[in-house]
Amino acid sequence: MLDWIKTGSKCVSIASVDVGEEPKLRRAPHDEEEVRDKHNQRGGHLLVTLEPLDQWAAFVVLSLPSMESSLPRRVHTVLQVFSTGFSFSINIITLSVTSRKEKMTKCYPTVSEEYQKAVEKAKRKLRGFIAEKNCAPLMLRLAWHSAGTFDVKTKTGGPFGTMKQPAELAHAANNGLDIAVRLLEPIKEQFPILSYADFYQLAGVVAVEITGGPEVPFHPGREDKPHPPPEGRLPDATKGSDHLRQVFGVQMGLSDQDIVALSGGHTLGRCHKERSGFEGPWTTNPLIFDNSYFTELLSGEKEGLLQLPTDKVLLSDPAFRPLVDKYAADEDAFFADYAEAHLKLSELGFADA
Repeated sequence: MLDWIKTGSKCVSIASVDVGEEPKLRRAPHDEEEVRDKHNQRGGHLLVTLEPLDQWAAFVVLSLPSMESSLPRRVHTVLQVFSTGFSFSINIITLSVTSRKEKMTKCYPTVSEEYQKAVEKAKRKLRGFIAEKNCAPLMLRLAWHSAGTFDVKTKTGGPFGTMKQPAELAHAANNGLDIAVRLLEPIKEQFPILSYADFYQLAGVVAVEITGGPEVPFHPGREDKPHPPPEGRLPDATKGSDHLRQVFGVQMGLSDQDIVALSGGHTLGRCHKERSGFEGPWTTNPLIFDNSYFTELLSGEKEGLLQLPTDKVLLSDPAFRPLVDKYAADEDAFFADYAEAHLKLSELGFADA
């Protein structure tokens, strides 16, 4: 369920409509807090921010069918909203719909005391090792690519340890990750009780932490799966916003905010020509986790720094751009949203209630 509102704006119009019906627009001079309260109290509604033609902002509340009914995961709506004296132009708005039954609720498995102690010991080992080898970007990529293959429809793929298998390492998007698997194996051998699924995600959490990023919560209990996912589920850096929403939204079930926040993880690392076809880092210090990915993105292209097509689209897409501006101006806001998005990514298909 979308539960965010464009901050700093007055709500000048509210339309309450059933999905598929024409909106009935009326003036409603509520401020955003009043709208947020109303939205929170009426859990069967979906709040959508619209892009106006001028300085005014509008919000639409779409009444959903019964929360017990089967809802589509995506609803595509084209709206033309006109209010006396104000004209709003809305392009195709893609809405992620989650009913109460479908809402992301986790029921984490209980692991043994021995297992939990092994997690803590492995975390300490990983901190020292990743810092010594300066391999945090590689470990973060391993964790991301392991998790990002999850498909919400088939419940296949995801962060379940299959990356160690040659078949998945052979996927074009995973070029170079065999190095990460090989580097981690001596540490993993010290903790045979841990699943590879947990171990690879733990390495990603540690990679963010030791480079100055936010602390991402970690819940153990993932089980290793025997079969790797098919190739082609990870994002293609040469494509645009529709592709990002198809992969992260439709396939993984993540939000626009998650897309932009996770993109900020490119503050770590660099591209290598022989692996991806691109070359160079996104920031001037690719071993520090901060919000410089967004500040560099806003400052324009510079010699020696990389901006992929999937980076540039964050500036041109009307839903992505406000988040870029927000994270460039407020590193704490970026860290908070990144930690949430990373947690969601690392737990795709895991502990779903």
